[in-house]
Amino acid sequence: MIARPHQHWLPRILVWHGSVLPKIYSRLLLNFLLSIVVIAILPWYTSLGIKLTVAPFSILGVAIAIFLGFRNNACYARYVEARLLWGQLMIASRSLLREVKNTLHDEPNIAEFTRLQIAFAHSLRLSLRRQPAKAVLANYLDEKQLAQVLAVQTPANRILLMMGEWLAVRRREGKLSDILFHSLNNRLNDMSGVLAGCERIANTPVPFAYSLILHRTVYLFCIMLPFALVVDLHYMTPFVSVLISYTFIALDTLAEELEEPFGMEDNDLPLDAICNAIEIELLQMNDETVIPTKLTADKHYQLT
Repeated sequence: MIARPHQHWLPRILVWHGSVLPKIYSRLLLNFLLSIVVIAILPWYTSLGIKLTVAPFSILGVAIAIFLGFRNNACYARYVEARLLWGQLMIASRSLLREVKNTLHDEPNIAEFTRLQIAFAHSLRLSLRRQPAKAVLANYLDEKQLAQVLAVQTPANRILLMMGEWLAVRRREGKLSDILFHSLNNRLNDMSGVLAGCERIANTPVPFAYSLILHRTVYLFCIMLPFALVVDLHYMTPFVSVLISYTFIALDTLAEELEEPFGMEDNDLPLDAICNAIEIELLQMNDETVIPTKLTADKHYQLT
């Protein structure tokens, strides 16, 4: 995610990192070259008696813009929901550890429970990004726990089960009343809801046919556009065509990024930074002495 501060409008126009230009500049270059070719063949093109006008492209452009707007809104809604879910995870993690510490203040193994919470956040992050989890989770789980977690389809859910078992043991020992256990179990249910919500977003993309028809229409529009502009604009055709194509192709590409908010693109959620913040918060709440360094944005204002 790009966490860029507010800038004057002029340097913002020239921003490269965080925009979609690195992805689409080759496509815009092809559109520019196509426009030059259309200018070169204009005499032959007009001799065929075929004349495309701007009018149908104006109508089609408005229709494409409307549908691109709908698609971008749908993808941005997925992004916002994903961020809300990770915010809920931060709240549930803090609340759960606070209640555990207030209730079991004499318990010597609260640090173990804290590490299970941290392992849950990292496990969720790694599973959503389809990255290997063994090396990271080994920092928070013992060998037996790690083997159990890596042996199942949903490691984060297994860690939730371990946290529930940890609380159940204290309940059987008489350290937790039924009411307090029920309250703590509700916090675990909140974390389970976050897990299910993130899995729903990750496993349910925007319908492929809807994205495909927009993708095809945008590129066919951009390919045909120079033929409609060249008669009236002549040598200005490449510049106007690239400007219009940039708008449509950039919106289409941005929607693709936002559709998968848990990825590693510039405009995806900074899950590494969020997990780092959760880990720091929980360790500080438990009065730990070894605290990881807070992740900060790089020189391009990007958080991962």
